[in-house]
Order: sequence, then structure tokens, then C-alpha cells
Amino acid sequence: MSEHETYLREAVEIARANVAEGGRPYGAVIVRGGEVVARAANGIHVSHDPTDHAEMAALRAASRKLGKPKLDGCIVYASGQPCPMCHAAMRLAGVERGYYAFTAEEAEAEGLLSAGIYAELCRPAEEQPMRVSHLKLDGEPNVFREWSERRKT
Repeated sequence: MSEHETYLREAVEIARANVAEGGRPYGAVIVRGGEVVARAANGIHVSHDPTDHAEMAALRAASRKLGKPKLDGCIVYASGQPCPMCHAAMRLAGVERGYYAFTAEEAEAEGLLSAGIYAELCRPAEEQPMRVSHLKLDGEPNVFREWSERRKT
């Protein structure tokens, strides 16, 4: 069995234990340089936080442990295909690679969401069910520029 399979099976076991505790079938393991940096299960059933996905919880734990928001050199192993939120968070954190055991389509067939959300996000913004619109605030200084200028000092 490869190292990737070992960590992926661990993520699935975390997911299985979470199901036994009343949670959703998602578990994640983050590894860097052959060392496990973080493990987490989906915690929505406990926290009632819709962002408390296994990958998000593992990213937060890994960032705390490593003392930085960038997780360069890290690999994420997830029981299921990361949803768009988790996928984006992994990219923002600089995760270099990810593996998952079960597809979004397999999850959707059992009543879980994510394959449909991926499909929706591929549609033009005006065709998506949730509208997000730009509303220019006249006279409001650009906070992004303020941030950029502050970094230069």
C-alpha cells in the first residue's frame, strides 16, 4: 500500500467514526514531509457551522500548528471530493496536492451536496441561483489600496 493510500484510508476512517457519532462522512488528514500535521472530521452536527467541513477544520488546525496561513508543501487527504469552499481554501492556503477517496457524484447519490454546487459555479454569474453583485460605494476609499500601502511601510 502506498503512503498516499495509507493517509487516504485514515481520512476515510475519521469519516466513518464521525458517522458513528452522528456526523457526516467526511474526514481529512494533512501531511507535510511525511508527518501528519492535522486531522479533522466534519463538525457541522456539533457546531451548527455550515463551514465546519473536515478540510476546513484540518486547514485551521494545520495553520495553527505551523504558525502560518500558508501551507506550502502540504498534502490534503479527504474522504470525499472537497466541496468548492474547501477546494478554494486549500488553494488559498497554498496546498500543493490533494487526494480524495469518493467523488462528489457518489456523495450526491447518497443525499449530500457538492456536485450540484460545482456545476452551478461553472455557469455564468447571472445564471447562478445565488446572486452576488458588485455595488460601487461612491466616496468610499479603496480598502484594498489602504492594505497595500500599509504593507509597503
